[in-house]
Amino acid sequence: MQQSGVDCSGVNKVHEGRPHILDMIKNDEFSLIINTTEGEQAIKDSTEIRRAALRHKVSYTTTISGGEAICMALRQLESETVRSLQELHS
Repeated sequence: MQQSGVDCSGVNKVHEGRPHILDMIKNDEFSLIINTTEGEQAIKDSTEIRRAALRHKVSYTTTISGGEAICMALRQLESETVRSLQELHS
């Protein structure tokens, strides 16, 4: 699946069976995780997902807007122009 120029895919939740998100994190299959939660089980699973993401140095956010912000920041890495905050706000 591709949205907004970013390759993405849905994966099994922890309780949906293997291979699931934790397996894929351990196998270094992700560079960014956007984990939105709904419901008690998803909230419980999110603790394990955050820990695994941290251990494996995978960027992690819990909101779509946070994911968009990360993608915007990553796109800026391609820019050769470096500006200070003072330059942007003067």
